[in-house]
Amino acid sequence: MVELSIDVFVSVDGYAFGSRSPGYFGFYGPDLEKWINEHADRPHRALMGRRTYTALNELPDEVRDAGWHRMVTTPTIVFSRTLTSVDWPGATLCANDAIDEVRNLKQTGDEDTRTIGSLSLARQFLDAGLVDHLRLLVFPVVLGQSGQQPALAGTPDLALELVDHRILDGRIACYDYRPAGPPPYSS
Repeated sequence: MVELSIDVFVSVDGYAFGSRSPGYFGFYGPDLEKWINEHADRPHRALMGRRTYTALNELPDEVRDAGWHRMVTTPTIVFSRTLTSVDWPGATLCANDAIDEVRNLKQTGDEDTRTIGSLSLARQFLDAGLVDHLRLLVFPVVLGQSGQQPALAGTPDLALELVDHRILDGRIACYDYRPAGPPPYSS
């Protein structure tokens, strides 16, 4: 069966980005680059929403590196009810319900799936019980003043089973979790 992985990059206090933070919160390094490339090189279908697609599609030419070019050719489903087309050669537009579409892909597809950004989709998939892996990368920064978008706010209470962990570049904690049902206190 096809698995769905959600990759979430957060500050220690759980923000997806800060109003003054550069990409990767300014902590990009060789281990993180290797981690990103390992996951991008595995056969998969990317899933993203309109806002993430639009933001990535509008990046200026000077920041469109080899990783960006690989991403735009990766098979990708862009979920949107407002876009009328997508420009990437690997992307298809889907106006159907994302939950129904991913549920169908998990049963009939032939490639694992993973989100790219798209916290709204990640939250929906967690809420629907469709996530097989929540890969949480915690960056060594607190964004109490400039933090934007608490990454997992609004998701249901959920227990997680730690499958793997490691430290990237001596400072980024990388956790691979599997959802494990309701938390122990919920009953």
